Amino acid sequence: MFIAINVVGLLIFFGLAVFFSHDRKAINKKSVARLFILNLFVGWFLTSFPIGREIIAITAAAFTSVIGIAYEGIAFALPNWVNVPQMNFITSALLPLLMIVPLFDMLNYFGIMPFIIKWIGRALSFVTKSPKFESIFSVAMVVLGNPEVQAVTATQLKKISTQRCVTVSMMSMSCVSAAIIGSYTQMMPAEFVLTAVPLNVINALMVTQILYPVKISAEEDEITSVDSNSGKKLPFFTFLSHSIIGAGKLVFIVTVMVIAFVSLANLADAALAVINPAISLESILGLIMFPFAWLMGLETGEAFQLAQLMGTKLVTNEFVAMLEAQPLMENFSRHMQCVFTVFVTSFANLGTVGILLGTFNGIVDKEKNELISLNVKYMMLSGIIVSLISAGIAGLFTW
Repeated sequence: MFIAINVVGLLIFFGLAVFFSHDRKAINKKSVARLFILNLFVGWFLTSFPIGREIIAITAAAFTSVIGIAYEGIAFALPNWVNVPQMNFITSALLPLLMIVPLFDMLNYFGIMPFIIKWIGRALSFVTKSPKFESIFSVAMVVLGNPEVQAVTATQLKKISTQRCVTVSMMSMSCVSAAIIGSYTQMMPAEFVLTAVPLNVINALMVTQILYPVKISAEEDEITSVDSNSGKKLPFFTFLSHSIIGAGKLVFIVTVMVIAFVSLANLADAALAVINPAISLESILGLIMFPFAWLMGLETGEAFQLAQLMGTKLVTNEFVAMLEAQPLMENFSRHMQCVFTVFVTSFANLGTVGILLGTFNGIVDKEKNELISLNVKYMMLSGIIVSLISAGIAGLFTW
């Protein structure tokens, strides 16, 4: 029964994208069908096929090894933060970014990541018949994250049409940078975090083609590469210093955002308790998101828990939702662990909308920026539907 509900849920999530489409007649049905089939295959391959599961296990082990090395550096400077029975959130999930971010930046500096991005993007475009730039952009999102991916594709963003800029802004809601995946794997089951990444790449392409279809001529559909070293290339050690400082800023930003969002949520709960002690922000979010959570194929109790966590993620960020769920994960069913982890593995939340609007404002012209601003609802809708479909597909093969 629950599998049947999961299948129906997937169809409903897909139907929501079609229902809210900006122009249903312009949807490239063949491309969307190819993307949907590819997504089902990837979901099955990574969760149920032995080789796929082995790939996930090896990748998870690699991330664990890298983070273990990062802990050695942290312990050198702060031994009393690491050599404890239970590390705090900052130490376990965020401080490793001081090594992981520069590691990925070095791979970009030496041209390794741009090469991988370009050819995976080309392959994705060839298989699915999706636009070339959008395909490469969707892959680049995984490596670079926001706002770096917009910065390194700025030249192309200035050249493409205004409508295509809107679709790119929508796709950006579903990205999650490779550097920060290491933090996620310390908080959530690594196998599901890593499964979510390729699903989100494909779904971002598919959902944006449904929600905001744009006709692109052969002349417009030019192949674009990602060049993280556009302009004058800094000396390596200067570049590395900037990268490490940038990583420190990221750790600080995530820390203060988590503190602020949790405090504001508690403040909201206190205000609601004055009206009625039984009302809380979590219960309100749970009621709103419950139908979507139930359609994941869960029992009522778990569906309501998932709904609360989904709502928390959308109005705050994924770290807040993960911190709330972390103590409960052992009590969740495997299916619940899967759909929750995949749903929260993205930057789709209200805060990201503000970041993206500011980023595009500094890159594209006034006309493009105004149209992006007018389509904020599509940006948020895209992020939510991508997360729902990715979670639904992963959950379909995980029981």
